[in-house]
Amino acid sequence: MHVLLVEDDPVAGLYLNAALKGLGYHVTATTNGAEAWSAFRTLQSPVVISDWSMPEMDGAELCRRIRARPSDRYTYFILVTATGGKERYLEGMEAGADDFITKPVDIDELHARLKVADRILSLRRHVQQLEGLLPICSYCKRIRDPAEQWQSIERYVEKRSAAHFSHGICPDCYKKHVQPQLEGLGPTP
Repeated sequence: MHVLLVEDDPVAGLYLNAALKGLGYHVTATTNGAEAWSAFRTLQSPVVISDWSMPEMDGAELCRRIRARPSDRYTYFILVTATGGKERYLEGMEAGADDFITKPVDIDELHARLKVADRILSLRRHVQQLEGLLPICSYCKRIRDPAEQWQSIERYVEKRSAAHFSHGICPDCYKKHVQPQLEGLGPTP
């Protein structure tokens, strides 16, 4: 799993980078929120571990930007903070953080939180796959929409996309259905 690490303290950044790599994660390390935002737009990392207090853009603002972007891929966001308290926690939750960890970071605790992140991301992918399934009638091939109405595939797709349909007959169906009908007609007088 890829992790985007955002830490402005060089010693803490090196420590976390080495620890994460030692745990088997692929890491992209950045030193502030603006640099991380630029890297994130390119990488679309599934997990971000960000220090809260940083120059140029803090961790809470980075989280807000990630949450505000249109995407079908979820990013699990962990805020790292030196200060705790209910107010700080609530501010982080309002920004969209999934989890918090306090400094100094305990690597075993971080590893456990990353396992939770992996489970949540895996469940989210599973839900997206299930949402992508279309209930289709085995006989008439109509699709059941969210309002429990049955409609043709063409109408269903046209309502939800820019696609338009033209109809024809594939070679297999021509041989199986059309050709026997034409042969059954016989010669015309």
